Amino acid sequence: MTYSIYQVDAFTDRIFGGNPAAVMPLEHWLPDATLLALANENNLSETAFLVPLPDNEDADFHIRWFTPGVEVPLCGHATLASAWVLFNKLGWTGETVRFQSKSGILGVRQDDGGWLVLDFPNLAFEQQDTPQLVREALPEAPETAFFVPNDTNYMVVLDSEAAVRAAQPDLRKLKTLGNQGLIVTARGDTCDFVSRYFAPGAGIDEDPVTGSIHSVLVPYWAEVLGKTRLNAHQVSRRGGVLRCELKGERVAIAGQAAFFMEGSIQL
Repeated sequence: MTYSIYQVDAFTDRIFGGNPAAVMPLEHWLPDATLLALANENNLSETAFLVPLPDNEDADFHIRWFTPGVEVPLCGHATLASAWVLFNKLGWTGETVRFQSKSGILGVRQDDGGWLVLDFPNLAFEQQDTPQLVREALPEAPETAFFVPNDTNYMVVLDSEAAVRAAQPDLRKLKTLGNQGLIVTARGDTCDFVSRYFAPGAGIDEDPVTGSIHSVLVPYWAEVLGKTRLNAHQVSRRGGVLRCELKGERVAIAGQAAFFMEGSIQL
């Protein structure tokens, strides 16, 4: 069988920036082992797989996301890339495309400026003592951290953007967290906040731009800064820009996308 595959750089307006994601439209689900093998072969932080839902009133496609090592419950950049492919390559004519996912129904719409706007959940977080393993992996981490139970992440807040940029966590130690990642964030110098994200236990040493972590970053910084509209930069080597808005129980996360490649896979 021949399957189409697309690669899109998300949260950027140029190729070689943002976060690359693979997108594979399917007619029906392949075995999970095959999906994981495909994601491992692609060797990107995420591969998104889509199956149409013609008889579903609430969603247009079922979406699943795989890193090279595991399936994840939520992914922003591969969702944005999937919507870009549907709007620009597969003839989707609606203003919004709706995805059924492990994290509920996720919508993506195009705005007038060509940005894609993700409708994501507002994820709860719990303040707790920073785990000893995180302190060992990132000695500059403060004594308290935040745990995100619905996205299996820890978040630590540093003193400055410079500290976030300079962070060099011990990835070998972080890998023992398993399917848990570490968000590192601070107020931004030229934007509202900056972040980086590390998840070596899930096969991602550092993710270039991570839409899903903004489901917790936005409510956190909205409360700290006293505003609901926020501009964010993920300050990885490739870097990415996100326009965010807290909307009660939902978070709007907007980004651009740059098309890189399309091809076919033989299975």
